[in-house]
Amino acid sequence: MQKVIDQMGRECHLPKNPQRIVSLVPSQTELLYDLGLGNKIVGQTIFCVHPYNQFKAATKIGGTKKLQMDKIRKLKPDLIIGNKEENDRSQLEQLEKEFPVWMSDIYNLQDSLRMIEMIGDITGTGDKASIMTNGINSHFNAIKTGEKLSALYFIWREPWMVAGKNTFINEMLACAGFENAWADKDARYPEINAAEIAAADPDVILLSSEPYPFKEQHIVELNIICPGVPVLLVDGEMFSWYGSRLLLAADYFRQLRVEMGSRLF
Repeated sequence: MQKVIDQMGRECHLPKNPQRIVSLVPSQTELLYDLGLGNKIVGQTIFCVHPYNQFKAATKIGGTKKLQMDKIRKLKPDLIIGNKEENDRSQLEQLEKEFPVWMSDIYNLQDSLRMIEMIGDITGTGDKASIMTNGINSHFNAIKTGEKLSALYFIWREPWMVAGKNTFINEMLACAGFENAWADKDARYPEINAAEIAAADPDVILLSSEPYPFKEQHIVELNIICPGVPVLLVDGEMFSWYGSRLLLAADYFRQLRVEMGSRLF
C-alpha cells in the first residue's frame, strides 16, 4: 500500500498498482482511458461518455451525484476517484469507510495539471501523465491574447444560471480571451434574471452544451433581452472538463474566436 495526500488534503492509503478503478467524474474517466488504464476501469458514471467506443460496454454506477452504492460495492474497487464539487459528500463519506477514495479539487488550470500528474503517480502512469501535462501547457501557452470580450456563460435555464468566479469555467473563459461579466459577484453559479442579464451588457453570450441542453429558442430569448449581442452555442466540455480533454481545448478556443471575427488572435 502507498500513503498519498489527495487534492483535498486527505490522507489516502492506496494499492501501489490499483487494478479495479471506479471513476465518479466524466473528465477524469476520460483521463484514465487516455493514460492507458481502460482495462482497469470497472465502473463509471452514466455521464462518462468519453471515449464513446468504450461507453456502451462500460459498467455504469449511476450519476455523479446519485451513485448506485450497492453496485459499486459489488465491483470491489481498490481505488475510487472522485471530485469535491461534482460528487455528493455524504455518498463519498460512506464509500471511504469501505474503499480507498482519492479526491480532486479543481479551480484553475494549474489544479488540473497537478491532478493529472497525481493520478499518473498513483496509477503507475506518471510518464504518460507528464507528457500529457507538457502538451497541455504547450497548447495553452500558444494562445495569443489581446483585447478581451466580456461574456456571460450560461449553464442553466429556468432559472437562468451563469458561471461566476472561483470556477474552472471562469478560468477557461480567461484562457479563451473572455472576461467573465459576472465574476465580480460572490456566488460561483448564481441565478440571474432578465434585468440583470441586460444590465451586465456583455459583448457576447455563451450557452454551454452541458449540463443544460440549450436550443435555438434560448438564443431567441436572449436576443430579446440583449438586442444586438451575439449569442453562441459552445462546447461545454471544452470549458468545464479538466482532464485530458484540455489537449483539445486551446485549439477549440482559438477557432471559436476566429469564427467570431475577434481581434484577439
